[in-house]
Amino acid sequence: MKLDTKMLENCQLCPRECGVNRYKTKGFCMEGYEIRIARAELHFWEEPCISGKNGSGTVFFSGCPLKCCFCQNYEISEQNKGFKVSVQQLADTFLMLQDKGAHNINLVNPTHFAPQIKDAFEVCKNNLRIPVIYNCAGFEKAELISEIADFADVFLPDLKYFDSDISKKYSRAENYFEVCSQAIKEMVRITGKPVFDDNGIIQKGVIVRHLVLPNHRQDSIKLMKWLGENFASDEILVSIMSQYTPVHRASDFYEINRRTSTFEYNSVCTVLQEYGFNGYYQQKSSANVDYIPEFYDNLYYDLP
Repeated sequence: MKLDTKMLENCQLCPRECGVNRYKTKGFCMEGYEIRIARAELHFWEEPCISGKNGSGTVFFSGCPLKCCFCQNYEISEQNKGFKVSVQQLADTFLMLQDKGAHNINLVNPTHFAPQIKDAFEVCKNNLRIPVIYNCAGFEKAELISEIADFADVFLPDLKYFDSDISKKYSRAENYFEVCSQAIKEMVRITGKPVFDDNGIIQKGVIVRHLVLPNHRQDSIKLMKWLGENFASDEILVSIMSQYTPVHRASDFYEINRRTSTFEYNSVCTVLQEYGFNGYYQQKSSANVDYIPEFYDNLYYDLP
């Protein structure tokens, strides 16, 4: 696979492989060929090694190949919020965030725009001096990850589900674990062990995120065991999140229509700790809609 905008004529970028000509219509991701984003700002709510003191230069892309019923960013993943930017404007946005002091460029949910993003980095690569984080849902083709290595320094994938029935029910992706597990292995192969600068900001490596869902701690524990059996404790960082909040269509499923309990969260953390991974644990207070960022329909910031 070679990243090129011609791919959009028969889109196979994500594991959905919908084959749509995105120059004429929208793919499963609900996006066409034009880049759309919904926010580009310094973000202070990521893991400490990403946000640091100055914040992460986060760009939220509209649309999504993975339709999670509990998505906190449903306004942009399913409700079409966002605005168009050109390749040049996207490159200028990266440099604008760098000028604001961002520790990194943080691409949130970028897969369905990967060829255009690559073009944007080609435009600004001589002036960009900070690492690039590929922040994704984990539902990625390993062969695409290999191509993304041209511009990504750090991978920040979710690892959501182990059981295929669960991933099918909540994200319409029966093959989620099969796909995600191979993608994460490729990410680790590409980056090697995590590398940090003198201020503790990650420069290279993989941070695997997992959101603990209510009534599904056993599935989470299976994922922790898989990580422990497949990676050395210093090969990756692991971030266990307690921020689950029943939003969007979560109320359609009674078993996840509540917040995750302290017992459920701690039981998952305990298993992970048995494998000696370094990483991050969230405070229970993070499960709050106040932490969901504001998204925009129009370009709201100044570019050079």
